[in-house]
Amino acid sequence: MNICPCGSGVPYSECCEPIISGVRSAETAEQLMRARYSAYVTVAVDFLFETTHPAYRKGYDHAGTKSWAEKSEWMGLEIIGSRLGGPNDTEGEVEFVARFREQGNLHTHHERGQFKRENGTWYFTEGVLVKPRPIISVKVGRNEPCTCGSGLKYKKCCGK
Repeated sequence: MNICPCGSGVPYSECCEPIISGVRSAETAEQLMRARYSAYVTVAVDFLFETTHPAYRKGYDHAGTKSWAEKSEWMGLEIIGSRLGGPNDTEGEVEFVARFREQGNLHTHHERGQFKRENGTWYFTEGVLVKPRPIISVKVGRNEPCTCGSGLKYKKCCGK
């Protein structure tokens, strides 16, 4: 594996691998989020457990997580944005979209991950799913200009 699966464009050996292997710690909540995604790709379930805040580990299913990670085809991670979560913060939020294929079906997981830093170590606490925004449709009147830009009235153009 050359390029890191987290989407940074940096070699895995310089990006998430040192964090997952414990050579260095994540400096920001986003770095931990990226490393956690890469851990799913590489099936590093112990790292996923260890980077979950101890107060949020109840019910963690090692076998189920490992099985899901192995059976899924990881298609990519997109970081939408971060709020706090820097080297001097104690809390942070990272909004991301993870894409994966499971049993032949493509899935999009859009979440705002919550993170806490204690004693210099970042932990994932919980995720809040981001619901899709509704599609807003604008109704065009028959006598209004057509939305295609032809200059004709809608009823004489695309509204035929």
